[in-house]
Amino acid sequence: MTNASAKKILTDLFACAVETADPMQRIAHALPSKPQGRVVVVGAGKASARMAEAVEGIWGPCKGLVITRYGYTRPCQGIEIVEAAHPVPDQNGADATRRMLEILRKLGPDDFVLALISGGGSALLTDPAGSITNAEKQQINTDLLASGAPIGQMNIVRKHLSRVKGGQLAAVAHPARMLALMISDVPGDAPASIASGPTVGDASTAQDAVEILQNFAIEIPASIKVALAAKTGVLRPDAPELSKVENVIIAAPSQSLAAAARLAQGDGFKVRILGDAIEGEARDLGQSQARIALEIQRDMSAKDMPVLLLSGGECTVTRRGNGCGGPNAEYTLAAALALNAADNIFVLACDTDGVDGAAEVAGAFAGPDTLQKAKDLGLEARSFLDKNDSHSFFEKLADQIITGPTLTNVNDFRAILIYPNA
Repeated sequence: MTNASAKKILTDLFACAVETADPMQRIAHALPSKPQGRVVVVGAGKASARMAEAVEGIWGPCKGLVITRYGYTRPCQGIEIVEAAHPVPDQNGADATRRMLEILRKLGPDDFVLALISGGGSALLTDPAGSITNAEKQQINTDLLASGAPIGQMNIVRKHLSRVKGGQLAAVAHPARMLALMISDVPGDAPASIASGPTVGDASTAQDAVEILQNFAIEIPASIKVALAAKTGVLRPDAPELSKVENVIIAAPSQSLAAAARLAQGDGFKVRILGDAIEGEARDLGQSQARIALEIQRDMSAKDMPVLLLSGGECTVTRRGNGCGGPNAEYTLAAALALNAADNIFVLACDTDGVDGAAEVAGAFAGPDTLQKAKDLGLEARSFLDKNDSHSFFEKLADQIITGPTLTNVNDFRAILIYPNA
């Protein structure tokens, strides 16, 4: 099997996973008939503009406001689409969030809200609590992203520093009825974790947020200490303000992995799904899954079917250097080093939103010749991993996977293709 052939197989499987999570398909299966009376559509996330486009394709023009990442806008007939920054919030996101809250405050018990929520919404939907400034909120987000904290813990902090997360968006719309359609990008698909749960209550406390910041040695500005010491705005799951809210997940990582598995099985591969909610350090996971691949290959005979290992979830990177990298590229580089040029094993890891870390790169591909190609170019692969500079490494090898905006987000897609040695 050549590198080019294996790369095409794996990129086709990734494309299948992304297509399965396309909001244009998923909305059609989940959207009810348009209610009578006043209907408002709001939303936030990397997939939210595509979701809004899909809604209007079924319901026709609607009133509302949706916030998405720069470059992820879609044409809508009535819903206003605002672009803002991700993963670190900016003023565009803050201004649009305040306008969204003003729209919701005007609603009554006979009105209906359709909320379109997807991954990325936590940064895009931003209204800092207390006297926290946008600059302070940005710094905390930057520090969290560099700390290696799991996404669930990051979201606890974000909720308690916000006036909109942890059910607070839905509470503003109360007593209007609300249906929240969600695309999950979090391990375990907990609605309270998707975009930090703007329509979902949470049992965590402000003290939990303080302990997370302390555990990851993140400096806490005075205004944030004050906000976390005050009464939290996050609602409990059984809060009466959430009694008229229905939360429905319409796309999840498990669905995309299952679709890719079916495609691979149809092409003659034996598929093992290692899990759709795997977390941890990207480099550690790359090494451990590479070892699994080597063990599988050692037990294969020359006549065995090739094996495909699939996994999803959300890895983290603890920043050790100042390079340009993301969890999927770092996973791939660590796996390549652990495989040590083993014949007939190929690796691809990409984020289904098309953005790995903060780079406009989905991920990377590695094969048996990756380390030799690097050596021929005078590159020492281990030093790139040590500096968290995996994107630079794969850019020099022309093995980055670049998709542009995919308009969806169901987390990471990782695949290892294993052929028997002759």
